Amino acid sequence: MKRLDIKRNIFGESGKVFARDLLHDVIGSVLFAAGIYTFASGASFAPGGISGLALIINHYLPFLRIGLCTLILNVPVILICFRVLGKRFFFKSLKSMVLSALFMDLIFPLFPTYSGEPFLAALFAGALSGAGLALIYMRDSSTGGTDFIIMSLRKKFPHMSIGTISFAVDGIVIVIGGFVFGNINAVLYGVLMTFVSTTVIDKLMYGSGSQKMLLVISDRCDEIANSVSLETERGATIMRVTGAYTGLEHKLMLCVCSKTEVFKARAAVHRIDREAMVMICTADEAYGLGFNRIES
Repeated sequence: MKRLDIKRNIFGESGKVFARDLLHDVIGSVLFAAGIYTFASGASFAPGGISGLALIINHYLPFLRIGLCTLILNVPVILICFRVLGKRFFFKSLKSMVLSALFMDLIFPLFPTYSGEPFLAALFAGALSGAGLALIYMRDSSTGGTDFIIMSLRKKFPHMSIGTISFAVDGIVIVIGGFVFGNINAVLYGVLMTFVSTTVIDKLMYGSGSQKMLLVISDRCDEIANSVSLETERGATIMRVTGAYTGLEHKLMLCVCSKTEVFKARAAVHRIDREAMVMICTADEAYGLGFNRIES
């Protein structure tokens, strides 16, 4: 028991959670390294972030490997963001950073890099690196660099998606890459890769667990809730609301269901009250009974 307690104190988590984190780190680092080293490094463009800066430096100093360069560039960023993000996030990210650097500098150089169409290189680099980063982000970790800046901004502005912040932060590095590689195509390929990467990140982190939220305003919400429950086996919440223009009191029903169930729910609403106001929204994530479990 004491050994387990020591492990929990060192890593701040149980052995099972640490093993799950490590699995995400390894798979995520492999995908990230494949995207950056195998596809982006030989295509004469720079993606955003510290990885893009590392590729630019490697272009001038080939002896300085991309993974090692990434670790060196991370030092000032870590010092700036450490206080905002905290010790636990720092140590988890340090593990992810070292793993991704090892794969990038020691494993993937053993395999050939892609030397075909830069357009395809940008697509695959974005998809692979985005999938890798999403897996790492899912376990509350990062690969360092602008990820630290992104996570710091996300902590200050939680309503903003990681992909949106990433795209804004990475833009300046992409423009620098255009000057370094001497053509506008380098900028366009960098933008394409970053767009694909951020899209994949948002889809994997939010899209896979997204649900539909049904909002119904009607005077017959009690009957509607029963009908929806019979059709979808989903519960609902009913609230009293007041129209701002008319001043009349109505009821509002809120129901979260899957993408396939929402159409059955909408049909159930219209069977009861065809005059009901129905709004269907996307809920990025839903936790609780019947939805995702909250893991420690």
